Order: sequence, then C-alpha cells, then structure tokens
Amino acid sequence: MQLGKVVRLERIFNRNTGRTIIVPLDHGVTVGPIYGLIDLRDTVNKVAEGGANAVLMHKGLPRCSHRGHGRDVGLIIHLSASTCLSPFPNAKTLVGTVEDAIRLGADGVSVHVNIGDETERDMLRALGDVTSRANEWGMPVLAMVYARGPKIENEYDVEVVKHCARLGEELGADVVKVPYTGSAESFERVVEACCIPVVIAGGEKMNSDYDILKMVYNSIAAGGAGLSVGRNVFQHDNPTKLVKALSCIVHEEGSIEDALAILETKDGE
Repeated sequence: MQLGKVVRLERIFNRNTGRTIIVPLDHGVTVGPIYGLIDLRDTVNKVAEGGANAVLMHKGLPRCSHRGHGRDVGLIIHLSASTCLSPFPNAKTLVGTVEDAIRLGADGVSVHVNIGDETERDMLRALGDVTSRANEWGMPVLAMVYARGPKIENEYDVEVVKHCARLGEELGADVVKVPYTGSAESFERVVEACCIPVVIAGGEKMNSDYDILKMVYNSIAAGGAGLSVGRNVFQHDNPTKLVKALSCIVHEEGSIEDALAILETKDGE
C-alpha cells in the first residue's frame, strides 16, 4: 500500500485499535439543513471533543466547519449526492472529485452506491472511476453501499449486506460502510466475506442510547471496524458524551454498561 494512503488512513482510523468512529455530516444535500447541522463548527467541536476519528461532509462545508483550534479530527469528502425531492432519490451522482478533496486537505473520499436501483450501472461506474483516480493519489476511499431497489425485499438481509460489502471491496474501496444486519452472528458473516474494514451505518434516528450502544458493541464483537453514524450522533442531546461512550466500546473494549455509565455522568465529573 502506498505510504500516502497509509498515512491518511491513520488519520481516519485509530492506529492502535485499527477501528474508527466516523460522523457523517452530509445530510444537508439530501434532506436540507436539519437539526444538528445548522452550526457546523459547533457540531464538529462536540464530536471531535468526544474523540471522533473523522467527520464526513460535502466539498462546500469545510469552509463552514474548519475551526483552527480544539482537538484534531480527520476529514472525508463525500463525492456523490441526490435529494429527497427528486423522483429518483436513490440515484446518486458524482458532485466532486478526488482533486477537490486533496485541495481541501482531506484524508479520504467517499462514494455512495445503491445496488438494485435502476441507475445502479451509473453508480458502479462512478465508484470504479473514483477508486482508480484515488489510487493514483494515495487517497483512501470509503464506499457506502446499500441495497435499495425494486428487487430488494430486505436491505438488512445478511446475504444482501454481504453482497454490498463485497462489491465495495471488489471495486477498489479501502473501507466499506453497510447496514447492520441485526445480530453479531449475522454480521460476522458479512465481515468474514470481506478483506477490507467494514463499518456500520446508523440508519434512522434510534429511540434509546442503549439501542445505539448495543448495535455498535455487537458489530465490534462480530469483527467490525467501527461505525459511520450521523443523525444518531449529531442529533443526540449530548454528542460529546455519546462519542465518548462509543469510543469506550470501539477503542477501549468497554462493555455496554461501561458506555452507559459515561452517558450517565454529570458534566464536570
């Protein structure tokens, strides 16, 4: 592996644990400026202070979120997009380049693919083009791969998620993000079928901290490499504490109870 790529991956992954906590902040293109994404500097400060390894955003947002102080955090530039207002919301199109990310000082790029969509072929071509270009620059690629389309009965089915993870691997991504399959036993089958790090998506906003922590704990127990969770982190009442709790599990081998204890501490303790 190129040295440049190794160095950049070490800014996204904890070099001691080989795992990562990524907080995506790219939702504004898809659904607009939702709660948690209005004051981006404040949000980045909170998740960085909690120990997030990286944040992920579109190319126009670093100018709104660069802080110049506080704890450092890796930067991943998202290169594909669609909106919920489109008649084809699952059809992602490239809106940035690897060179854009390099100029912004990014540590990685990401591309979203929805396999099963009628425009799947375009998204596959886009991912292949980006991984080829990124490899020339030593730029890591995170592939977000989901199964969404007329033939998909259950996007969380283990066989479907295995296919998603394997696609990211085979098209040259360095990390792949997929839905969690619901249990450690089933997710282990996803991880073992993929030779690159697999991180889980957070999905829709969850109802309880316990549910989030349990999902992450079980994914790590299955051999997962961490998480890339957005709304369940940046819309939390205390994003800093939640990231600290997640870090306890991801990087410190802590239990769910250990992580819950962090959330239950009073500020200043």
